[in-house]
Amino acid sequence: MAVKTIGFPGRYLQGPGAIKELGALLKEFGSRAPVVVADDIVRQAAGQALDDALAAAGIQALPLRFEGECTKAAIAALADQAARHGADLVIGFGGGKTIDTAKGVAKAIGARLVIAPSIASNDSPTSRLIVLYDEQHRIAGVDMLSRNPDVVLVDTSIIARAPVRFFIAGLGDALSKKFEASQCHLAGGKNFFGTESLPTARLLAERCYETILEFGADAVQQVRLHAAPNEAVERATEASVLLSGLGFESGGLSLSHALTRGFTAHPTLGKFLHGELVAFGTIVQLIAENRPAAEVEAHASFCMELGLPVSFGEMNAAGMSASELADIAQLTHAAPYIGNLQPAADPARIAACLMAADQLGTRLLASGKIPK
Repeated sequence: MAVKTIGFPGRYLQGPGAIKELGALLKEFGSRAPVVVADDIVRQAAGQALDDALAAAGIQALPLRFEGECTKAAIAALADQAARHGADLVIGFGGGKTIDTAKGVAKAIGARLVIAPSIASNDSPTSRLIVLYDEQHRIAGVDMLSRNPDVVLVDTSIIARAPVRFFIAGLGDALSKKFEASQCHLAGGKNFFGTESLPTARLLAERCYETILEFGADAVQQVRLHAAPNEAVERATEASVLLSGLGFESGGLSLSHALTRGFTAHPTLGKFLHGELVAFGTIVQLIAENRPAAEVEAHASFCMELGLPVSFGEMNAAGMSASELADIAQLTHAAPYIGNLQPAADPARIAACLMAADQLGTRLLASGKIPK
């Protein structure tokens, strides 16, 4: 029997006003020189809440300005500023790329790490992964922290005030994990700790999917209409941030995320949110798994209900050419977890599944077939 590994953040806090706990946490950790990685938009929209939380505890943090892309150069520049400040703790306050940049800074200077997402658009907060991009906004590789973040602090009042598109994208990213963890296990693949997955990781991924089925649509409506959390928003956020993060890192990935290598290199698709691309990629994966047509259609219809893209046309790429599909398929086939799929898919089959997913989504959109 092989040794199996599962990983967790040191602590997870979630709820309305959770950001107010930040000062006490930093005092508990004995931090004397924290830094905050955030972009201008997040600092303007929610920075005051973070500053107030620190001020209430008598703590000042050096702001580090994130300029928008998580590149090796951006991490190195901010790490240099943090090191010159003598930083002992890094706070990542923002979306996925801000969070990954904060992880990179913490790794570079050997500091503790607190993640405070301002949106729930993907499951990066809980994991050790640092997704790196190049200057053309294409995925360039993945780096790793030696441990998961010390604290993940999710203030659902801040999450619910962000544009609903980000919230929906987070659900799209999370919906893949049940299928990806399962395929990784069936194919004998490894998780992001380099081992086979424990059953607990797969259970978390399955529970993530079930929670979004139960609460996702109501949560989207609540955010869209009221920009404030309720029980549905709390449950959906827990699924898209915590359950999804644990499920992918300790369960493993498959075709849904392998496709992002191809999608982000496309000049039009690359402009869409990670979770939107993964959501469409999951429909492609279900087709590639040879699942029953009714099951694939039901999943795609649920994605429609949430407001996720189910066709290339919705992502401004209608009429995708054979050469474009071939390019996406070739890059996807080179992704490290493409082997976590049964039956195995070569570039030609990936391209065929992409076309089939687009045809299904286009047909569903034309029929207006959305479950109630």
